[in-house]
Amino acid sequence: MPIILRLDRVMADRKMSLNELSEKVGVANVNLSKLKNGHVSAVRFSTLEAICEALDCQPGDILEYQKPERNE
Repeated sequence: MPIILRLDRVMADRKMSLNELSEKVGVANVNLSKLKNGHVSAVRFSTLEAICEALDCQPGDILEYQKPERNE
């Protein structure tokens, strides 16, 4: 997948646990865990906004685009 999720890295930098982030964002622990591990295909902007506010970061700190390699 060309979108890489860096939520775990940002959480570690902020020394914030999944449980703490879940409480601040108002999203179930299991859903944040799926997001953290890259097991999602979509993220609501409202969720992304809440995560960025709780972690004091920008969306680009959490999401990274990586061009797919072309097999020629």
